[in-house]
Amino acid sequence: MKRTSTKIIAGFLLGATLVGGVATAATSEQLGVKVCVDKRTQAIYLATSAGCSTTRTAMTLGAPTIDVKSIAALVTPSVVSIKVTSATGSGTGSGSIYKSDKNESYIITNNHVIEGAVNSGTILVELLSGDTFSAQIVGRDIAYDIAVIKISKGNLPTVTLGDSSRISVGEAVVAIGSPLGLASTVTSGIISALNRPVTTGTVGSESYVNAIQTDAAINPGNSGGALLDSQGRIIGVNSAIATLSTGGSSGSIGLGFSIPINEAKRVIEELIATGKSTRPVLGIFFDTTYVGTGAKILRLSPGEGAEKAGIPAGAVITAIDGVKIADQVGAIVKIRSYVPGSLVSVTVELPTGGSKSFKVTLGTAPSN
Repeated sequence: MKRTSTKIIAGFLLGATLVGGVATAATSEQLGVKVCVDKRTQAIYLATSAGCSTTRTAMTLGAPTIDVKSIAALVTPSVVSIKVTSATGSGTGSGSIYKSDKNESYIITNNHVIEGAVNSGTILVELLSGDTFSAQIVGRDIAYDIAVIKISKGNLPTVTLGDSSRISVGEAVVAIGSPLGLASTVTSGIISALNRPVTTGTVGSESYVNAIQTDAAINPGNSGGALLDSQGRIIGVNSAIATLSTGGSSGSIGLGFSIPINEAKRVIEELIATGKSTRPVLGIFFDTTYVGTGAKILRLSPGEGAEKAGIPAGAVITAIDGVKIADQVGAIVKIRSYVPGSLVSVTVELPTGGSKSFKVTLGTAPSN
């Protein structure tokens, strides 16, 4: 009997490794598989009849409905509150603990959360325990609205990364953050749409996001917090909300937007490694006066991918890898969702008439 139990646990843990943390097992229980998740290492173990120890969080995997209570207990210790104070004022936001060793921890958030403290000011990180630590900026990327900060506190629980390319509209999600400074606030909803072109920021400092749209309540202060799938894995960094307000801060109207974690991960890893990040380049300048459908090319960058592929100036981009492009924002957002060096198919309406697709290898440039 002991040998059989060992085989089940080994197979269960191997399955979790092979599919990125999604553990599956045959079970006759309608409510899924009962497991215990180590609060420090995030390792998954089958639950015994006695339940879980105090160092592990009970969770149900494979349940027909999302287990918000278990997800909150599991992930809340990995989500922090961020307070920024500068000469121009103060504000709050959220972040997720991305990496942690014995000496320090790296936290991901939005650039707009911490940008007020870039030249002067302070950034304080508050953990679930209530302990606060001064944070330093490791790096930031305005174009993707991603920033990494670090604190001198190690051995903290980290978020588990999900795969934002495998999510679908209608899936249940959970958002955790600090709206209006209210730490560890948990809300739930669904994925309302994918690949939603969203731009934020001021002229010259815009952020372009190929966003996950959700109706999980996201409010001011949630920025930088975690959007989680039904397994408690981070699939997005909450970044923006739509509002009907004509002034001041507005509450959630069910239109929240999150940066897909697959897109954010590349930027995060570059910031941690070098303090700087890169972006993919198509090699074109758009005609901002164009009001038709699609994105019109005003001119080409010499030696870049679009020119090398033979795309002419004056052409109008109508699709990228089969995804329809409505305007230049949609084109920028779609291009920036790729990794530099990717080969993409760009379909255009030619200035001389007719449609043609070109294969373009994206270049690379320092991100602003």
